[in-house]
Amino acid sequence: MEAVMTRPAGALALVAALAGALVAVVLGFLTFGAQATVAPDGVPVAVAAPPEIAQRIAAHGGGQLAWTVAAPAEARQLLEDKKVYGVLELAPGPSATVVTSGAVNPAGTQVAQQALTGAATALAGPPKQEVLHPVGLAGRVAPLAASALAWIGALLAGLALIQLAKRTGRTVGAGARFLQVIGAGVLITAVVAGFFALWDSTLPLTAEVLGFVFLAATAFAALQAGLLRLLGLRAMAVLAPLYLVAPAVAGQVPELLNPAYRALLWSWTPFRFSTEGLRSLLQGVPDAPDVTTALWVLGALLAAGLLVALWPVRSARQEAEPHLADGVVEVGVH
Repeated sequence: MEAVMTRPAGALALVAALAGALVAVVLGFLTFGAQATVAPDGVPVAVAAPPEIAQRIAAHGGGQLAWTVAAPAEARQLLEDKKVYGVLELAPGPSATVVTSGAVNPAGTQVAQQALTGAATALAGPPKQEVLHPVGLAGRVAPLAASALAWIGALLAGLALIQLAKRTGRTVGAGARFLQVIGAGVLITAVVAGFFALWDSTLPLTAEVLGFVFLAATAFAALQAGLLRLLGLRAMAVLAPLYLVAPAVAGQVPELLNPAYRALLWSWTPFRFSTEGLRSLLQGVPDAPDVTTALWVLGALLAAGLLVALWPVRSARQEAEPHLADGVVEVGVH
């Protein structure tokens, strides 16, 4: 009898061990793997110099850099548009200036600055350093931090609604989900604004900045509410790991990521859109292309999430089936 009972217990132990190993694989892939494989590959930079010198410089860096030869004004506009991460200006004398921008992702800026400084030093000695839209440590951290806080805050709000409804025996209707999405957006925006003021009082808390944070928070909340409605607590298997993508992948530029991470994670993660769009707004570059892109992406996420979260169902039975995991059955709007 004891041997019979031991076998099922042993099988369960093996399943539990396998589950732990699979979780370790996912965590390693989403976090440490992306960081461990970082290497520059085609980092875009610009050079403004006489043609013969520009060609010599463009040969510097091998495949690690992707050079664009342009006039000084054009090169700086490329930097403003975030199409390059740095500019090397060479004038007769010779004298050199490395131009970077606080509105550009810090990871890309650091690589570009080091490479451009090395190239300039080899030709004309140590260059001058010029920074457009200067930014402090808080300004570099704030965009990614706001995106991560918006995601996790909205996720916990969605989980709290499910658990409170389960404990009180109440149903979760479209009205409750809509209120939760909007309420989470308002409160998370207030939290982010408070942190910005605490970290650096010079960070602008303008209507554009706060409106963008509100859009990101409500878009995340709506997306999560839709998935939680469809899958119940099973949605956490998707939503929780996505939180790990924020610091590991969205904080990088694609030219530093392994091609596998670039295609499988960076290409679609919503965090990169909210992070880079907010970075431009905080540094006073509202016309940057990534702001427009972020508005479209976040707006689409908000619309799709609300559609799934609020779409009426034909019967209580149809609504009950997706909620078997958490025991909450929706029968109407309350």
